[in-house]
Amino acid sequence: MKFLVIGDSCTDKFVYGKCERICPEAPVPVFNPVKETSNGGMAANVKANVESLDVECDLITHENEIVKTRYVDIKTNQMLLRVDENDEAIGKFDHRKVDWKKYDAVIISNYGKGFLNGMSDVRKICLEHDNVFLDSNKCKIDTDLPLNLRFLKINEYELEINPHLKSHLEPDVGFMTNYTRPDQIIITLGHKGCSYMGKTYSPPDRVVAQDLSGAGDTFLAALAVSIMKVNDVEMAINFTNECACKVVSKRGVATI
Repeated sequence: MKFLVIGDSCTDKFVYGKCERICPEAPVPVFNPVKETSNGGMAANVKANVESLDVECDLITHENEIVKTRYVDIKTNQMLLRVDENDEAIGKFDHRKVDWKKYDAVIISNYGKGFLNGMSDVRKICLEHDNVFLDSNKCKIDTDLPLNLRFLKINEYELEINPHLKSHLEPDVGFMTNYTRPDQIIITLGHKGCSYMGKTYSPPDRVVAQDLSGAGDTFLAALAVSIMKVNDVEMAINFTNECACKVVSKRGVATI
């Protein structure tokens, strides 16, 4: 099995340090770096999570490197500052340059940095492939979903900024009024798990979250891999919840 991830990517850096005094020149903490970690983020993190589940995966992303550096108090795990560099993508996605037959599934991770042209590119990709999984990542979805889109992963905030999607979540209404099907939408609920077709799927165990960074990427990757392997939505969701619990219990952007 081979996957393709398309979307905005970055390098996630975490600088952990001690904050033990206040700066005399201004009322801010003095940060003393202790250690630094670095790994792929956004679409690159989706790819890493797919590969952690023993599935081969390629990534198509922009030309430039976007870097997000987080400064974190090592004692409390509280993020003090985030610095973003090169925050806009250079280069555009071109669906005509992809050998679609090489891939069993396609994951779209659109963070709105400019590499993808919104739902226009999503529709083009869905015309090329039948197993497409989409994460909107706070982007507006201004049209109905393509009929053959397997899943849209969306969180509660993203649902609020796309209110027209709410009308699709009632099975009877969704099929009668438009093309978006309620069985295409899965809503992540943070520590409460996720919701699908009106049913809430809770995590198997109560987990003390260390860091939520990249949890949505893990959820999307695990969902897509599990659906493609077992083709059973309920089993896939339960497995995905387990994977999400594992990564939020670790510091930084983690993989399964």
